Amino acid sequence: MSKPTDLVQGTLDLLILKILALEPLHGWAISLRLKSISKDVLQVTEGSLYPALHKLEQEGWITAEWKQTENNRRAKFYSLTRLGRRQLASEAANWQRLSSAISHVIRLSET
Repeated sequence: MSKPTDLVQGTLDLLILKILALEPLHGWAISLRLKSISKDVLQVTEGSLYPALHKLEQEGWITAEWKQTENNRRAKFYSLTRLGRRQLASEAANWQRLSSAISHVIRLSET
């Protein structure tokens, strides 16, 4: 996200895991997919994306391999591991619980 401080901490990992659950992608494509799916609300800079991808790879939640892109360039394609799918399920459940609680507070009537 161009302004990562606008996000709840840890949401970038969740978003990347979810995007990679759909299909393996290289970094630039992950960035474009996030922007497209969020209708330009969420944008990630290289300075935020690649450290996050590296961390997810170190955790064993994603793997990377070099492949040719649709433009015939070499790029590192990332895909979700079995451990990553479990992490995605856990983080998605936590996010649902948190967003539901916040929504509940926001909907309270003022007196």
